[in-house]
Amino acid sequence: MSKQFGERLLQEKYQTTKRAAAFYQNQMLDHVNIPMQEFIKKQEMMFIATSDRNGNCDSSFKAGPPGFVRVMNKKTIMYPEYRGNGVMASLGNLTENPHIGLMFIDFVENRVGLHVNGKAFICENKELKNMPIHENVLKKIYREETRAERWVIIEIEEAYIHCSKHIPKMNKNEERNDNPIVAGDFFKVKQSRLSQV
Repeated sequence: MSKQFGERLLQEKYQTTKRAAAFYQNQMLDHVNIPMQEFIKKQEMMFIATSDRNGNCDSSFKAGPPGFVRVMNKKTIMYPEYRGNGVMASLGNLTENPHIGLMFIDFVENRVGLHVNGKAFICENKELKNMPIHENVLKKIYREETRAERWVIIEIEEAYIHCSKHIPKMNKNEERNDNPIVAGDFFKVKQSRLSQV
C-alpha cells in the first residue's frame, strides 16, 4: 500500500505525518478481514468513484438487497450492474482506468464507513462460470441476481475505516416514492433545455 506523493507531501506540510503513520499501521489493510466482510454483506448501498485515463472523475450510487456486493474472498469482491440509463459512465471509465474507490456507509446502526480501493474489471454473466467462485455461491448469484446485466469484480488493494464522527444518524424508511417525475426528471432538465431554444 504505497501512498501517493501528494498525500505524503501534504502530511509533511500540515504536520500530520505521525498521525497518518499510526492510521496506516492500525486501521489499513490490503484485504477485507472478517469484520469488514460481515459489514459489506449487510449493506444495501454504496458509493463508487472512478476516473478516465485523463483523470476526469465520476461518482455513482449503487444499491440492492443486503449483500448485493458479494465477497468472493478476502482480496476480491464483486457487485452487479443493473439496467440503468445506458450512459455507462462508471464502466466506461473502468475500461480506460481500472482504479476504483468504494465507500460503504452504515447510516442506521453503527454510523461507520468502510473504504475499499482497488482495481476493477467487467465480467459478463456468461463469464462468471470461468471465475474462481464456489459453485454454491455461483448458483445463489444466478438465482437471486437475474436482473444483473453484468458484474464488476474488484481486486482489493486497501481497505480502511471511515469513522463515525461526521456520519449523520438516519432512520430506515421502507416506503418508496414511485412518482415518475422524481424518478425521471426531478431536476427538470428537459424543460430547461426547451426554454433555451
